[in-house]
Amino acid sequence: MSDAAPDRERSERITDSLFFALYPDDRAAARIAELASRLRIEHKLKARAIPSDRLHVTLHYLGAFAGVPADVLARARAAASQIALPPVSVTLDRIESFSGRRAKRPLVLSGDVNEPLDALEQTLGAALDSAGVSTKRHPRFTPHVTLLYDEHRVRSQPVVPIAWTAHEFALVRSFLGKSQHEVLARWPLAS
Repeated sequence: MSDAAPDRERSERITDSLFFALYPDDRAAARIAELASRLRIEHKLKARAIPSDRLHVTLHYLGAFAGVPADVLARARAAASQIALPPVSVTLDRIESFSGRRAKRPLVLSGDVNEPLDALEQTLGAALDSAGVSTKRHPRFTPHVTLLYDEHRVRSQPVVPIAWTAHEFALVRSFLGKSQHEVLARWPLAS
């Protein structure tokens, strides 16, 4: 038996995912982190909160890959460079556990999509489609920030709104299993 098959399996192991995101400003990120800490205590959650530097709203998830495919990266960058929209406001005002297939469910801070945010998500999605970049889209875009993953389910409930204005969006690489993100590129949202 050849050693080539195990080497190929190792080299094709899924290691990275790519997504477009909006990051909260420092003040909003601190408020989100405080909320996550408070919710852990109130709901007796065991999971650790996601660090504030990784808190984000995903606009489009491009998928998981063995490494970062240069062709997908180039097409995603080209699509993003076509976006010419003004800054968008993000307001998140409720917490809820999203359902999922995993034992640990994401506890998120979510909100309703406003017209400028919807325009950004739709315009970026259309540009990615035109560039031949497939995305993993939900039928309905729900802006949210994942706070933590826990086995305990938290029912939907309102919280004091946390808002910010996003002046840019980013293409992000996630190192799977390492709880680490790298911003690969940023594009301004300007009036």
